[in-house]
Amino acid sequence: MSLIDLLTGNTGNQVAEQAENKFGIGKNQVIALLAVATPLIISYLRNKSQDAKEAEALNNALDKDHNGSILDDASQIEARQAEGGSILDHIFGGQKSTVENQLSQNTGISIDKIGPILAMLAPVVMGYIGQQKQQSNVGAGGLGDLLGGILGNASNQAQAQQSNPLNDILGSVLGGGGQAQSSGNPLNDILGSVLGGGGNQQQGGDGLGSILGNILGGK
Repeated sequence: MSLIDLLTGNTGNQVAEQAENKFGIGKNQVIALLAVATPLIISYLRNKSQDAKEAEALNNALDKDHNGSILDDASQIEARQAEGGSILDHIFGGQKSTVENQLSQNTGISIDKIGPILAMLAPVVMGYIGQQKQQSNVGAGGLGDLLGGILGNASNQAQAQQSNPLNDILGSVLGGGGQAQSSGNPLNDILGSVLGGGGNQQQGGDGLGSILGNILGGK
């Protein structure tokens, strides 16, 4: 299962529906948030995995707590929200409030709801990575390449299938965040590629706002 399949398939819909029911936010708006936040989380993890100690800690966490079962059991999504908050604290560290503010400003979801929705998403993303890790049979030393491959494959898929606004978002996001050349800050790489319509993004020329406008306008 590719990252885009995760976001556009049953699992992504389950997260969006639970967030919609719990926080009163439109499902399309939540899906747009997931499309930006998921690659962001994976990019931060990829950067952290360049450090051997961080890679070992991530590897142990995946082996212990994230076998992918959450992808087939929607009841875990809300039940593991508190755990998701702790995961985000570790992934984003001191940048967590900056990340949440940027996502709030550019999706129109209020800042008090961004964090809780991301906390629902985080264990899902970790479960997906854990599943991919098992399938690829990699250890701590291979996590950076695994995470980079997840982003690269999703980027290729989104660029090849620009048939709906969600793929436009993913194509823009991953076009900036999935490349080897990086500023070292995933927030700048990913959000910078779409928020202002980065010049190197052909389909992102109008920025994330117009793309979100398309998807939030309904189906």
